[in-house]
Amino acid sequence: MRLSRAASWFLLAFGVWSWFIWVSFVRNLWKDGSGLAFDAAGDPTAYFWVHLLLAVASFLLGTAVGVIGLRGVRALRRESRTEAGA
Repeated sequence: MRLSRAASWFLLAFGVWSWFIWVSFVRNLWKDGSGLAFDAAGDPTAYFWVHLLLAVASFLLGTAVGVIGLRGVRALRRESRTEAGA
């Protein structure tokens, strides 16, 4: 399958954006002082585990989408170099 330049860059940007957002979210989740993520004894709550699982799934999906976009961008660059040399 061949991706367009716009689709490749969009997927790459989405992957980077996903990592940025979810790293920030996990950092904030870890520092949570509201009592949602950790109980009074300092143990993680169900809220913490569910949201950590969501973040991990988003890291994996963001990475997969970003890699697809990166491969598309790299393929387009190789193609343009081949055409320029021909």
